Amino acid sequence: MLIFKKQSTLKEHLMPIWDTRKTIGFVPTMGALHEGHLSLLAQSVLENEITIISIFVNPTQFNNPEDLKNYPRTWERDIKKVESVNSQILIYAPEVDDIYGSETKSESFSFDGLEHEMEGKFRPGHFDGVGTIVSRLFEIIKPTKAYFGEKDFQQLQIVKKLVEKQKYPIQIIGCPIFRESNGLAMSSRNERLTSTERSDAALLFKTLQNAKQLFAQKSITEVRKFVHQTFSNHPTFTLDYFEIAREDTLKTSKRKHKNVKYRAFIAVFVNNIRLIDTISLN
Repeated sequence: MLIFKKQSTLKEHLMPIWDTRKTIGFVPTMGALHEGHLSLLAQSVLENEITIISIFVNPTQFNNPEDLKNYPRTWERDIKKVESVNSQILIYAPEVDDIYGSETKSESFSFDGLEHEMEGKFRPGHFDGVGTIVSRLFEIIKPTKAYFGEKDFQQLQIVKKLVEKQKYPIQIIGCPIFRESNGLAMSSRNERLTSTERSDAALLFKTLQNAKQLFAQKSITEVRKFVHQTFSNHPTFTLDYFEIAREDTLKTSKRKHKNVKYRAFIAVFVNNIRLIDTISLN
């Protein structure tokens, strides 16, 4: 297994691969890998001649310094997990200055309004950080395909918009959410939950499933009321937001229209740990 800490040595290794036009699959991560990440890697290995994973906790997409400080870092375990999928996978694990040089700051992006919904409202500057790191990684690696999980559905739509606007010749592949046995969406942040909190967090997916059932029969207002009541005065959770939005524009919807795909999005705090989840409604 080859591990690259510098983009210069990674590019040197990739140059003959680019010349032969071999397909390159890319899975960008912030480490603390779980089965969801590994499923992206496995799909990439099946579909491409070369697979690369990046492991990099990107400082510019954190608007909360404590969240950045506490983000789980499990390097040795991550290496073993990557190797368990395929020992030929390349790992790019740079330091901050290899990506950002002497100034760690985001570029500004327009994603045609996608960045102002949901996560964008609650985490100012987050998607500028995402756009900055993804664009830089794409320019370093020049992948054929890149793989993203649907748990971060807004991020997936934003990356697709980035590729469209920057005219990158890259196919973006959205992959299904991997869940723990109790339904909790797999996330690196789950590492920070206690066993009791992890068990209680099954409520997120259960609530989304109930919201989906209600959506078939009730108004959007009634579905929203149900979710807010579920988390009102809950001893474990604080609801950050619950939204029902169009999948294409991510605009919050107040009423249903025919032939429109809708999706529910939720974000909650367990103490100071923020969890998100999503489900297609129709």
